[in-house]
This record gives sequence, structure tokens and C-alpha cells, in this order.
Amino acid sequence: MPSPTSPSQSAILAEFLTQLAGSVDPRLLELATARLIDTSASIIFGAEQPWSNAVIEHALDTGATGNSTIIGRPNTTSTPAMTALANGASGHAFELDDVHEEAINHPGAVVIPAALALAEDLNCSGRDLLEAIVIGYEAMGRAGIAVGPTSHMLAGFHPTSMSGVFGAAAAAGRLLNFGATELNHAFGIASSLASGTMEFAASGGMAKRIHAGRAAEGGLTAALLAARGFEGSSDGLAGRYGFCRIFTDDPRLDLLTDRLGQRWMLDEITVKPYAACSDIHPMIQAAIQLRHEHNLQPGDIESIELDGPTKAAVQNDMDGTISVMAAQYSAQFNIAAALIADPANPETYQLDQISKPEISALQEKVVSLRPAAEFDATYAWKMGGRVRIRLVDGRMVSATVHGQKGSMHDPLEASELASKFSRLTEGRCNPNLESLIWAVDAAEELTELSKALRSPISD
Repeated sequence: MPSPTSPSQSAILAEFLTQLAGSVDPRLLELATARLIDTSASIIFGAEQPWSNAVIEHALDTGATGNSTIIGRPNTTSTPAMTALANGASGHAFELDDVHEEAINHPGAVVIPAALALAEDLNCSGRDLLEAIVIGYEAMGRAGIAVGPTSHMLAGFHPTSMSGVFGAAAAAGRLLNFGATELNHAFGIASSLASGTMEFAASGGMAKRIHAGRAAEGGLTAALLAARGFEGSSDGLAGRYGFCRIFTDDPRLDLLTDRLGQRWMLDEITVKPYAACSDIHPMIQAAIQLRHEHNLQPGDIESIELDGPTKAAVQNDMDGTISVMAAQYSAQFNIAAALIADPANPETYQLDQISKPEISALQEKVVSLRPAAEFDATYAWKMGGRVRIRLVDGRMVSATVHGQKGSMHDPLEASELASKFSRLTEGRCNPNLESLIWAVDAAEELTELSKALRSPISD
């Protein structure tokens, strides 16, 4: 056990995060505001999905009452934990939520539901909420990169639900005014609540849809228990049996605390332009590029070959026409969609669209999905993929994308971010919501934002 003069790495991270209270750089607060806008849109759209409705109904059936807004149900509130569960599930419901590529996790759908639910319940200020988001992203991202994410994921663990508990716990700790000791206890508790497997990529089902919500609920619960004096292990992240050691064959413990205050996880976030697994976004982008450059029609195509990272070759090689989840994860389906439909439109992934014969016929022309060393070399910090299409006239056309649109290597423009928000929220929420979120930093309380989130559209 670490001595007082030799604190654990978990304790060092907790100390750094708690010292940020009241002193987060305005640049990071602006980034947090943008992430709050994007995640709110993902939650609003996702709340309409049947799997989200099942989680929302479960949360409401617990009978828990509170002041936290369950988004997608007019004038409906619950406790912070049940609200975080429901809104987190909605945020991750349709593969639209943001990503930290190197950590291979989705911080927005975990951190923001936990932070927003608790901030509403405690009647915190907008600045408090934004600082909690910055701190939550930092904790979740660092836990995600320190666990050795590629090994972690290929072993069958889903990073979002695994490392997410630490992000939710840290965000909640900021709102509960934790000191370093209390936050470290929350980390120790959270390490026992990390869960979630990749089996959905092998045999289907809806389990992935609940992973962000469960992490948001679990991390928030860990913090609330720590606030009551419940003690966690002193090195829940990096200890002998800590999170970053036992769920991987390739731990990177140094990354928990490397360049704290210089490297910020919020600077490395990918905002998704397509409602699909981000590991195949470079291939989608490459296929769209070839479609436009060569004015490709389905009848022009004889066969398609794909190169990507090993993870994509192992976990994204599937028939995408059997379910919405499969369509969003399938490299073959998404290449077909990029060549014949519009992956930027979430409707492309609805059941009535994925079952169209022309999509099925085109995905069958994908004859190979192979791992490439050049993409493994930068995975997952910088995603890459290649599409080669053999045409019926004998020509071969090819495109490579290394650092896809929406990532820190090629960020979406402000107009593209605004377009995504409008596409996901139009007719689904209070029309003043986006402007209220942009102004949240100056809000002394979250009353107006909460009202907009829980009001019927007509209000």
C-alpha cells in the first residue's frame, strides 16, 4: 500500500483533478460547451429508439423521485442515478455520440448525463457543470488510454462501459466539492463497478446500447457512496489488482498522469458525422470520396477490398443487414451505404433501409477486409482505412483516409456541427435549446436549461 509520502497513481490523478475546481481554462470550458451541445442532440435523437424507451421505462418503474430531467419524456424527472442511466443509454443509443479515439471510448454519453443529472439535482451553476464535464472527460480518457485500449478491447471488454465509471465519478466529485481523498475513494469504488463486454459485436442484441448509461450510473453511484464516507481502494486504477492492470495484457500506467495539465483529453475528441462505429469512418469517407470522384453507380462495381486496423478486421466484419446494431458496426454495410445512400443521415440505419435488396447486393461485393500494418501503427490515436474498388471495365480505383473527418486531425467545421445538431433535434426539442447551452457558462443556475430539456416542443 502506498505510503503518505508516495501516493498511488490514482491518488495523484485525483489530486490534480480536484485542484481544477474554479480554475479551468476558458478554452476548455468552451470545448465542454460544444460537447454538451453535441451530446444533448445525441440524447434527444436517441431517446426515441425502442431500446432507449426500455431503459427509460425501467428507470421510471423504480419509483425513484428527484429533480433530474429524463430527456425525451416531457416534464419527467427522477433521481440523479436513474436519470444518468436513462440519458446515458439514450446518448449512446444510435452511434452518434463523441469518441476519444485513443481510449476507444465514448465520454460524452457517460460524463455529460452523470454531470447534468447531478448538477440539476444540486442546483449548481453553469460553470460548475462545465468544469465537471472537463474533469470527467479527463478522468475517463486517461483511464481509457492507460488500460492499453487495443489489447483491452480485443480481449472482449467494451471500453466505454469499463473506463466510463471513472469519468462519471470524477464529474460527480467536482459537483460534490470533493477533495483528493474523497475522489480517490470514488475511483476505488468505481473500479469494482466497471463492466461491459464486446459480445454484441459477435452475437448481437441490445446490450451495447445500455453501456454508457450503466457507466454513468455506476460512476455517479461510486461518488455518492464516497460522499457518505464509503471507502474505496487507494489505487483502484493502477494498483496490483487495479483496473488498468487486470483488464488488459498491455497496461500503460504512465499515461494516467503523463503531462497532466498539458495534454487534455478534450482536445482529442472526435465528433461523429456518421451513425456508425468510428473505427470504420475512414473507410466510409474513402468510399464517399471514390463515389464522387468517379461518379460510381452500383452497376459499375465488380468487387471491393478494404484495409483497416486489426480491430476493424476482427470486430467489424459482419453482415450489416440483420439488425440496426449490425448495420452500424459492419464495415461491409457502411461501404455499401457510402456508395448508394447517405451515412450522414441516421435514417440510413433504420430497419426499413438496411433491408433494401440493393444494399445487401452491394455489401456482398466486399470480398475482403484485411488488417494493415500502417493503420495498426497509429491505432487508435489516428484511425485509418483504405477502399479499393475493381470496376467492371477492369479499372481499379483506390482511396485512403488516415485521420478521418470529425477527428482532431480533421475537425468538423462550426457549420457542420450546427447542421448535425439541427438534423438530430429538429421537431424534437425546445427551439431555444442550443442558444441556452451556449450561454450556460454565465448561468447562475440551470433552471432555464432544465426547463428547455424537459418542456414539450410547443412551449
